Amino acid sequence: MAVPNKPNASQANGLLTGKMVHLALPVRWSLVSQDGRGPLEMACTYDIHPRGARLLGGHDLSLGDLVMVERGRHKAVCQVVWTADPDSQLRGQFTVQCVEGRTPWDDELRQLEEEYQPIIVGGSHGRSQVRQENRRRRPRYSVDGKAEVIDGVQYVEGNVEQLSEFGARINAKDLLRPGTDFRLMLNVFDVSMALKAQVKYLVNNLGMGVEFHEIRRGDRPLLEYVLSKLRKARNNRVEDFVPVEVVTEPLTAAV
Repeated sequence: MAVPNKPNASQANGLLTGKMVHLALPVRWSLVSQDGRGPLEMACTYDIHPRGARLLGGHDLSLGDLVMVERGRHKAVCQVVWTADPDSQLRGQFTVQCVEGRTPWDDELRQLEEEYQPIIVGGSHGRSQVRQENRRRRPRYSVDGKAEVIDGVQYVEGNVEQLSEFGARINAKDLLRPGTDFRLMLNVFDVSMALKAQVKYLVNNLGMGVEFHEIRRGDRPLLEYVLSKLRKARNNRVEDFVPVEVVTEPLTAAV
């Protein structure tokens, strides 16, 4: 049974394919309503991107709320598109997308680049090394999410059907060949994260089994958050060793 996931329209209409940087910046925010603006609250960005940010320091916020976010003399009206489960390790975090005005962190974003970190399980003499047997023993979960595959200039949209700590199965119209390295954007439970991955096999000319190699700095807690929610769903786990049909012949859709 797949866990239903219907991203907010503003999130689903093109995931966060642009640059996202893990950076702590102090900001102020206030709730905007028909009665005017509420009192100023303090928060800190967790990551920033060209259309918004994930912040820490929110409370009593709901999806769809409008907030004024300020940093120095810069301010923008934003909409809340995600709030963390208050009982999770991400409690107090919320994501906003700007609907009016330039983001208050544009200057910082232009000066910085994304950073990625290896996904490590075990190792040898301090070297980052993921052991294949450990990867295969990690549970996989059925899920209904969105995926964006970026391979150079090629861009492919698809659906995430299975997810684990170290990989995913993605259903897409256009497939990449096994061995292809690419940048992957995932959106599950309205949570967006970026990874660097490689296609390991193709399934029935319809899907790709991909292996994660690196995850964007700051996104590891998001992946753990998503997996914890999947873990709580009953009858959602996929058997560890699901037989798949590996396609080896050339595909006209593959690139």
